[in-house]
Amino acid sequence: MQTVEETIDVEVPVRTAYDQWTQFESFPSFMSGVDSVARLTDRMNHWVVNIGGAQREFDTEIIEQRTDERIAWRSTDGQTHAGTVSFTPLETGATRLWVRLEWAPETFTDKVGALLGFDNMQVRADLRRFKEFIEDNGTQTGDWPG
Repeated sequence: MQTVEETIDVEVPVRTAYDQWTQFESFPSFMSGVDSVARLTDRMNHWVVNIGGAQREFDTEIIEQRTDERIAWRSTDGQTHAGTVSFTPLETGATRLWVRLEWAPETFTDKVGALLGFDNMQVRADLRRFKEFIEDNGTQTGDWPG
């Protein structure tokens, strides 16, 4: 399994950061490689991603959700994938996000990318885009989906 852990501080309250993160349909706005995320149920989502020129589709199940604190998921089919995002309020009113992703590289390209650290760079860049996205908006882009 490949594991990436990254943190970033965003200058919005924890509720705003959490509410935006749980609107998975907005991920293509700040995550490169994510073409779409469709909510199937309150706990299930369907992802279409394009990584290294290869399009993949998979479903994820939310396995833990604590409002304004933590959300965790895992894939139910397709590529083995799991993740957790924790939200910590800071004294300044900002929020620290801690992200942990795990997956099993399948193709030769996946394995080389993991070996060269491309996965870490991608997650770091996506978090910077999330920071810019949420700070520029100043609020979440829709209603909290619960």
